[in-house]
Amino acid sequence: MRIFLPLDFAKRAAKQKVTDNDLREAVARAERDLIDARLGLALIKQRIPRAGQGRSGGFRSIIVYKRGTIAIFLHLFAKNARANLTKTETQVFRDLAATLASLSDEALERVAAAQSWRRIDDGKRDDALPQ
Repeated sequence: MRIFLPLDFAKRAAKQKVTDNDLREAVARAERDLIDARLGLALIKQRIPRAGQGRSGGFRSIIVYKRGTIAIFLHLFAKNARANLTKTETQVFRDLAATLASLSDEALERVAAAQSWRRIDDGKRDDALPQ
């Protein structure tokens, strides 16, 4: 699983003290089919806990997600700052998700490099791979 953080998302997450482990856990929950909201076109919404608190009062993340393949965190907002995305925002994210999800692995890697996205490991060990 490749997990990407676009620069703007990475900055916002750092400012809000959202850790890489918090993001990994959001992806791990999605991998177990524990998805908070399916927004269509490879787009999901996952809850992320606020430091020292639970997920319900924490943050919401908008993620381009393809099971077992990619997770691209697009947007982060605090539950107490806004209830949800507008219809226009949702459509913009759906369009972006459709584009990103359709890219080949090589094209996605080029976009990530060109846009200075940060990549985090999924926390899984590759013990099954031959040495």
